[in-house]
Amino acid sequence: MNCSKQVATFLRVLKETGARRGEAYNLKWLDIDVVRNTLRITPEKGSRPRIFKISDQLAEMLGRQTKKSEKIWAYSSQHNLDRSFRKQRKRLAHKLGNSRLLQITFHTFRHWKATIEYAKTKDILYVQSLLGHRQLKSTLKYTQLVDFPHNEKYVCKVAKTIEEAKDLIELGFEYVTDIVDCKLFRKRKTTYLGSETTTV
Repeated sequence: MNCSKQVATFLRVLKETGARRGEAYNLKWLDIDVVRNTLRITPEKGSRPRIFKISDQLAEMLGRQTKKSEKIWAYSSQHNLDRSFRKQRKRLAHKLGNSRLLQITFHTFRHWKATIEYAKTKDILYVQSLLGHRQLKSTLKYTQLVDFPHNEKYVCKVAKTIEEAKDLIELGFEYVTDIVDCKLFRKRKTTYLGSETTTV
């Protein structure tokens, strides 16, 4: 999108993190670690805090923003930010002759991030953690465009020590959660068709 530097940077934050508009708007300079290229999201709506590794491009875009206060964005309110975005979106839609651009909202980026990450990982628990949802049913709403397989089967393993957890990760197992001082891991089962191996 051909937007102002502030709006373009804000949209990039939404794209890379899947954060809610309010979470991204409330970002402060203290939430950015320029050494590790990380960004900390302070939750809203009772969700979970998250830390994201950001791209060099986003780090550079953030670095070009003027530091006038503890907050990153110069807009005095979310309403003013929304209005600026809608104005630039309308101008671009007219310039390109594409009215579908008018359907893009800040929340569109959250749905996009959830859908893309599930399509890549097929791990709904990872997407739940990424979005900061406490309830899995909330995450399912965000991945509705993905064709969820109904026959996924997993091999589950339990690690009681760091060494056991390390070994499972090296074998391709994914961390799921902690239960009673144990860490649960899983890996999708594979089926063998002749000489080929297919992931179920």
